[in-house]
Amino acid sequence: MKFKKIGFVSSNKPEAIKALKSLKRLYENVPPNEADVIVALGGDGTVLKSLHDFLKNKIPIYGMNRGFVGFLMNQFAEKNLLKRLSEAIPYKLYPLIIKSYDKKGNIQNGLAFNDVSMIRNSPRIAKIKVQVNNKIRINEFLGDGCLISTPAGSSAYNLSLRGPVIPVGAQVLALTPISPYRPRRWRGALLNNDVKITLHSLDHESRPVRAEADFMEFDDLVKLEIELDKTKFMNLLFDPGHDMEERIITEQFDN
Repeated sequence: MKFKKIGFVSSNKPEAIKALKSLKRLYENVPPNEADVIVALGGDGTVLKSLHDFLKNKIPIYGMNRGFVGFLMNQFAEKNLLKRLSEAIPYKLYPLIIKSYDKKGNIQNGLAFNDVSMIRNSPRIAKIKVQVNNKIRINEFLGDGCLISTPAGSSAYNLSLRGPVIPVGAQVLALTPISPYRPRRWRGALLNNDVKITLHSLDHESRPVRAEADFMEFDDLVKLEIELDKTKFMNLLFDPGHDMEERIITEQFDN
């Protein structure tokens, strides 16, 4: 894939800003909104922000690591950027669409490319009812909360919870408990990505919960609906041999 107009963005970290200035001197570039490819300099957070910022125009994102976490990034190098972009392998990422209902009756919508969680917002553990499509699967979950992750997000927070790492091409979502108390033996579920997951907050007055979704937060929730939005997608670009599929396989054997 040959790109003619490169746009650069970066995090506010000194290493990323330094790289941004250097690459702008070396390569012709345009304002990001006019580009046909975005080179994002920073960490995974920078790529996630770029996925949201440029979703409307569906501009592909090529990340280069100048941050802390770099699972969604390529290695940084000043040389051969045009060649690397032309040889990069695209991966389609579909976001989760979220609809949150708070105790005042307000409804808010959002999108998340990585994951969505309903978690406790007080010293008391959360009490959650888990519904998949129209069927109640867990009447009363007690714990810190529940996490729903996409394949792209399965190697992030989900993995730290001992949730499954999902290959990028798999048509599934991971539903993973966060510090479960009851039922103790429930370790989560893999669900087809065409399902609608609804999390109901039980006893939300004395056990308040909130939701987190990429960069968004929703407070004082009574219900959270999550499903994959297959009408929207973004292309994330990777160098051959260091693509997302390889990283996910490596992650599962990394000690």
